[in-house]
Amino acid sequence: MTDRLLTDRQFRALEALACGRRSLMAGLAAVAAAGLSGTARAQGPVIDITRARTDPMPIAIPDFAGAQPYGSQIAQVITANLARSGLFRPIDRRAFLQEAPDATPRFADWRAIGAQALVTGKVEQQGERLRVEFRLWDVLPGVQIQGTAFTTNAANWRRIAHICSDAIYERLLGEKGYFDTRIVYVAESGPRDRRVRRLAIMDQDGENHRFLTDGQWMALSPRFHPSVNQVAFMSFFRNEPRVYLLDVDSGRQSLLGNFPGMTLSPRFSPDGNAVLLSAIRGGNANIYLVDLRSRQERQLTSSGAIDVSPCFSPDGQQIVFNSDRGGNQQLYVMNADGSNVRRISFGQGRYATPVWSPRGDLIAFTRIAGGTFAIGVMRPDGSGERILSEGWSMEGPTFAPNGRVLAYWRETPARDARGSGYSTRLASIDITGFNERVLPTPTDASDPAWSPLLP
Repeated sequence: MTDRLLTDRQFRALEALACGRRSLMAGLAAVAAAGLSGTARAQGPVIDITRARTDPMPIAIPDFAGAQPYGSQIAQVITANLARSGLFRPIDRRAFLQEAPDATPRFADWRAIGAQALVTGKVEQQGERLRVEFRLWDVLPGVQIQGTAFTTNAANWRRIAHICSDAIYERLLGEKGYFDTRIVYVAESGPRDRRVRRLAIMDQDGENHRFLTDGQWMALSPRFHPSVNQVAFMSFFRNEPRVYLLDVDSGRQSLLGNFPGMTLSPRFSPDGNAVLLSAIRGGNANIYLVDLRSRQERQLTSSGAIDVSPCFSPDGQQIVFNSDRGGNQQLYVMNADGSNVRRISFGQGRYATPVWSPRGDLIAFTRIAGGTFAIGVMRPDGSGERILSEGWSMEGPTFAPNGRVLAYWRETPARDARGSGYSTRLASIDITGFNERVLPTPTDASDPAWSPLLP
């Protein structure tokens, strides 16, 4: 009875129940360094992404010169980020003929090992402050195509590496990166029949992990505010299922209005001023819009069915949701005021957990047909449906802020200390269906939500 795919039995149970970029980097300042700004807009190669999927771009990333271990650590994080994207092939460092260049590289040495692009940098430390210079080179003609410097607290060196990774990704692919982001999710532990579910947050690469709730009360379906510093989620505090707001930095929680009935499936509007949710009243679930300033609600659907999992289009003009109003779960799109409802899913099986791409061009979904779960995408009018991954159980897609990558969670039968059990993990996949990877978490994990780029 959450934002997850609802089985027929869960629908009946739901109906029966109804009847009865801020503080972390405050010290960051990106400044054009001497000798860098003049070449920051130099022309260079832009990879064709379709080609890069089958022939990733060879790129060399030696350790940054200067203060250690920061120079080595920053280069390692950039290398890992680009490799995980599946669109770059970092060259083995054992092949390097030049180490940590802090001036103009010897391009012949990098061409000799097949590098098409080269990343260099230098780190200077003054007390608790770091100054990081970063340069991106087109190896074949031997020209610099990107140059930037950052000053920040030394504790933020990892974020600098993510920001550099995003700059490389955007400069060489022609679209925004997604490395300087976080993922909030539900951390799961304990026996299957007594599962503890609490909120957790981490960087997109699994680092800087921390728990946001203590697990005393079950927490589900977290969703980021556009500013990244707030999360809406469903909590069973005192066994009353309600939508709460949580401040990521302070840990403060507040109830999103004292509305009658059970509330679930929260998601923020694109401007961050309202929350879409489902509320169960009078034997069905309808979609409501709650203004965060006045806490006034406005009902958007009244079909007499179970309408859940609403999500705004990025321009705020439309809402996608799933409903059983036609007899079983399907996807529907309506205008933001609740008018002009039309069905968009017509494939075999049941559809749920829709989410609109930040680009506005796709809607991702969960589908279950013939006992098999799948994660897929379709255009907002329902055309062009494609299944990206199928498995025993998988649900809850969420887009990276550039719309290129999806995260979701999948459950598989697995051996445990008692000889049997299940493993629930987060995974990611490119929207074309390649480069499927498991995302590292310290516990079982479900219900991921990908943040926008950090401010």
